[in-house]
Formats: sequence, structure tokens, C-alpha cells
Amino acid sequence: MKIEEAIKQKSFPNQIEKVMVNVIYTGNFFNSLNIKRFKLHGISPEQYNVLRILRGSHPKSLSILDVSSRMLNRNSNATRLVEKLRVKGLLVRRVCEKDRRQVDIAISDKGLELLQIIDVEMKEWMDNFKDLTNEESVQLNFLLDKMRG
Repeated sequence: MKIEEAIKQKSFPNQIEKVMVNVIYTGNFFNSLNIKRFKLHGISPEQYNVLRILRGSHPKSLSILDVSSRMLNRNSNATRLVEKLRVKGLLVRRVCEKDRRQVDIAISDKGLELLQIIDVEMKEWMDNFKDLTNEESVQLNFLLDKMRG
């Protein structure tokens, strides 16, 4: 569906404004799908992002600052997200041995198990992108990277 149809707008003043609206609309579209997808597992997309970051460093733990610097949404409150995941048993918090003021976090076995379940569902999620060829995906990634500078 064209962006004009999706938002019921006849035209745009120029192609750059159309791109801007289309990127925001499409990002929100996929974010809404992600919210529904992760809600089934009792987590948010931001919490999923934290778990993936921690799995990537596993078995090494990370500081909250390290996690925060790697997050997709830099506006997320990493401390709050970490605490919610700790309460759910999906990660563990430890006081850093080298710096007692720092708290290190690591994914728990329960967190790893949850990500394995979500990984199985990833095939279904990837079907959202089945109409893109590999060449189109490369071009889209290039253009999105270019937009961010």
C-alpha cells in the first residue's frame, strides 16, 4: 500500500517530505507489530533489545552504561528496563568487583531460554520482509544509513 493511501493524503509537497513521513510511518508500523509479538512473552521491544545485547556478550556481564550505549532506542531508561527484567528472572545484577559503585548485569538461563523461543518465531517475523530481494535490502540499508549521516 502506498503511503498516500495509508494516511489518506493525496500528495506531498516534495519527495523528501514523502520519504520522511514514509520512514516514520513504516517504523511505527513495525514497532506496533513488535509490541504485539513481545507482549505474548511478557516483555517489551526495549526489554527484548536489552536481552539480545546481554546474550551477545554472554557469558561476560556488562554495565548498564554499556547496555544503554548499544540500545536501538537511546531514549529508553535502561536502569528501569533492567530492573523489570531482573524481577522477571531474565537477568541477574551484580555489584562490580573492580568498582563497587558500578552494577554489572548478565542474562540468566531463563532469559536465554526465552530468547531461544523467540528465535524460533523469527521466521514468521521475517515474512514481513519477504517481498524485498537481497539487492533491495542492500540498497535500503545503504539509503537508511545515508539518511542518518
